[in-house]
Amino acid sequence: MIQKVLIANRGEIARRIIRTCKRLGIATVAVYSEADVKALYVGEADEAVAIGPPPVAQSYLNIPAILEAAKVTSATAVHPGYGLMSENADFAQACIDAGLIFIGPSPEAIRRMGSKVEARSTVRESGVRVVPGSDGPVPNADTAAGLAGDIGYPVMLKASYGGGGIGMQAVADEASLRQAFASNQGRAKAYFGNGEMFLEKQIVNPRHVEIQVLFDREGHGVHLGERECSIQRRHQKVVEEAPSTALTPELRSEMGRAAVTIGRAIGYEGAGTVEFLLDADHRYYFLEMNTRLQVEHPVTEFVTGLDLVELQLSIADGQPLPLRQDEIQLRGHAIECRIYAEDPVRMLPSPGTISLLTLPEGPGIRNDVGVASQSEVSSYYDPMIGKLITYGETRAEATARMLQALSEYRIEGIKSNLPLLQKIVSAPAFAAGEVNTAFIEKLLKD
Repeated sequence: MIQKVLIANRGEIARRIIRTCKRLGIATVAVYSEADVKALYVGEADEAVAIGPPPVAQSYLNIPAILEAAKVTSATAVHPGYGLMSENADFAQACIDAGLIFIGPSPEAIRRMGSKVEARSTVRESGVRVVPGSDGPVPNADTAAGLAGDIGYPVMLKASYGGGGIGMQAVADEASLRQAFASNQGRAKAYFGNGEMFLEKQIVNPRHVEIQVLFDREGHGVHLGERECSIQRRHQKVVEEAPSTALTPELRSEMGRAAVTIGRAIGYEGAGTVEFLLDADHRYYFLEMNTRLQVEHPVTEFVTGLDLVELQLSIADGQPLPLRQDEIQLRGHAIECRIYAEDPVRMLPSPGTISLLTLPEGPGIRNDVGVASQSEVSSYYDPMIGKLITYGETRAEATARMLQALSEYRIEGIKSNLPLLQKIVSAPAFAAGEVNTAFIEKLLKD
């Protein structure tokens, strides 16, 4: 039984998990590096254990240190949050081997979806459409050039074990492909420990739409509708919303069934997200599956009225899903803006001390943040410091609330992307729901 949860993460997601655990009466354990000793989540947990120096390899990716922290605090379960080791199958297995409940899918499911090449093969066999591309890994630039000629340019060169846009590049011709292959393969090996590459046909300016799924231990699965995640920079999401303006009820139902089919094909358990690309003709293609809680899960919570962390905990505790598909109703509209400590023009991290942080408040406004006034934003970690989420009965109402909330948001002492977010949400194309993955590029160019 889950009685005490160790949170193998930091920042706003650690605070988010602590909030639900406290409501449910579940004790929490935080782990922290030397850089995070004064972080908000450390003081909010029931217990906290130091696990190493600031670099993630010596702290938040240090499996023995995290397992030792669980042992000395008598934690019974581990929640990995998102990022860091949330999709590390070896970590999941190590937790299980140590007698801990891993709040997530099985190590085997993580491995199968962690390799994008294997994931494509599994999804293709399940009958769901994938983006045309290589059937397996591409070992070298010569092979890649031959395959790209057959697929047709432009193509996407991708790292099989990549994420966050690392090791990924669009190429328009053979010369560009040959030039990009070695550098992207090297980056993938450096970041992920595996330089395996593959090719996909590039779908030009698609929408990026993802489906939230839940499965219990008995294999019962449901989907919770979609999230529109097209507004990105450098393949990193910036603004998300639910539902998508692109989906009809019929297409939503079809894509939801496809996502559940994929989860069932790998014996999935817990919360997961199946990501699709949607072309100009509203054909959808499987992109990847994230075997964890997503950063943008709050928009789904707003439109469904569900607590996804609570559902993760109950599933990991062996309880059946309390919902049938026909009981899930989407109501209203929610928008999320990711708040980054970064220069809004150069889009580079802006570490330092936050001298003042004032958050907007009011009906339909939610703040998930990991910092406060006088918090130190470290250069060792991802520059996302929080998320601003607004809800309305209509998309127009959610948008108006977001614009007002952004105007009231105050961050001093460091630079932030607030000016960019205001520019995005106030753009006529955003108001019209006309978004795709080239939205920010076009907005800044215009």
